Amino acid sequence: MNAQSDISMKTDDVLRVELEVFRREHRDLDEAIDALAEKGTSDQLTIRRLKKQKLLLKDMIAVIEDRLTPDIIA
Repeated sequence: MNAQSDISMKTDDVLRVELEVFRREHRDLDEAIDALAEKGTSDQLTIRRLKKQKLLLKDMIAVIEDRLTPDIIA
């Protein structure tokens, strides 16, 4: 099942909890990437994988935020 249809079947309360979890994971990945960069290790593959995972989380956060934000007709 794709992420879009999975989100459409969840309640707003569940989505808010998931949103907070995804935001926390996103921050944790950001800190891990910064720590690896500061450490000076040349493990670019790990850093690249973490950045890709961080981007996927960012996309999921955006989808959930869009679902939770009411449409306002101006």
